[in-house]
Amino acid sequence: MSAGAVVGLIFAIFFAVGVVFLCVVLLRLAQVLKETKQLVAGISEKTSPLLTEITTTVVTTNQQLGKVDVITDNVSNISTNASALASTFSATVGGPMIKAAAFSYGVRSALANRRRADVEKRVKAEIKAARRTRKD
Repeated sequence: MSAGAVVGLIFAIFFAVGVVFLCVVLLRLAQVLKETKQLVAGISEKTSPLLTEITTTVVTTNQQLGKVDVITDNVSNISTNASALASTFSATVGGPMIKAAAFSYGVRSALANRRRADVEKRVKAEIKAARRTRKD
């Protein structure tokens, strides 16, 4: 056997081992692809009902948000009406109440001043009378 034949034999053995290795790798890859196909099929089967449920949930949520919008509008109207009622009440009753309070304060002040003036007059009269009685 010549050196070229030995090299060719070694090359043929390495080539055969390589081909066997590639066959094993391709078989494993085929199994992985088969399992991946089954996984994707299972995910597709489970995803369709889930998407249906999500769609139903979104529709229901939108309906509830529509109801909340109506409630918010009603609350806004109520607060506007309450504000208008409060301003009407203060304009209608507030002005006369302020005037009545000012009038009663004026009356009380006038009566207090009059009483004070009466007391001052009596005290002055008593002082004058006391001075006269001392002079006499």
